[in-house]
Amino acid sequence: MKNSFIKVMVAIIVVLSTSVSAQIKNAKTESVKVYGNCGMCETKIEKAGNIKNVVEVDWNKDTQIATVTYDVTKTNQDEILKRIALAGYDSDKFLAPNDVYNKLPGCCQYDRVAKIPVKKVIKVDAISRENGLNENDHNMMAENQDQSNSEQAKQSNQLQPVFDKYFLLKEALVKSDAKTAAVTSKDLVTSIEAVKMETLKMEVHMVWMKILKDLTADAKSISETQDIQKQREAFKTLSKGMYEIIKVSKPSEAVYYQYCPMQDANWLSKENAVKNPYYGAQMLTCGKTVETIK
Repeated sequence: MKNSFIKVMVAIIVVLSTSVSAQIKNAKTESVKVYGNCGMCETKIEKAGNIKNVVEVDWNKDTQIATVTYDVTKTNQDEILKRIALAGYDSDKFLAPNDVYNKLPGCCQYDRVAKIPVKKVIKVDAISRENGLNENDHNMMAENQDQSNSEQAKQSNQLQPVFDKYFLLKEALVKSDAKTAAVTSKDLVTSIEAVKMETLKMEVHMVWMKILKDLTADAKSISETQDIQKQREAFKTLSKGMYEIIKVSKPSEAVYYQYCPMQDANWLSKENAVKNPYYGAQMLTCGKTVETIK
């Protein structure tokens, strides 16, 4: 009887797994550790990871193992784990933000495994020796930190060409130069498509995923016309998406978010002085700075 029951359960699991794979094209299934405690954790983890017809997450609270099936042409394990981390749940790859973890209900606050990045290595001290660390261990930590710093620099540089092309586009519209605006916007599309979103920090990654489709569509719309009015109309929505990504990416230099009351529209500028891209010389200084991002 017991063997029959086991066979039935295995059959059910196989059927369910086959059903999920059938819905997701180019499916790949992996198992990964995700930390949590209870049924509520299960609901939140699966909701954070799932994307219809792209990702299916099945988390087991007893083993803390998530079975992840996803379309390899549309996403990857890192992207899925980043979304789960932003919902408050650690994996062995990504830590949830402390403020998000702290807001989880008491029953969901699992025991966290300390993962503190090494900021600086000076020498092998007594405490290190007591914990069995030697000079080679410290050198390895230093190398890991250097790699981490290098990755952060790469993440920052990923979006810089996008920002640079946006500001060049804004200047072309200020000058009412539709031809240059079209060419620059075509370059902007290329820069957008070159971004490897899986390398972005979690919070930047999430915003980029949200705005990517509209950002690309607006840039293409501007590149495909030399009607300055149509270009300026598309620039309004382009600027909304660009504001979201610049704000979350925390630029190294101040960026000014400016507003045109005549068009009820915003734009971004590298200078505080107002040069209105929606009117150009016609009403160059119409508008004001409403926010400084830095």
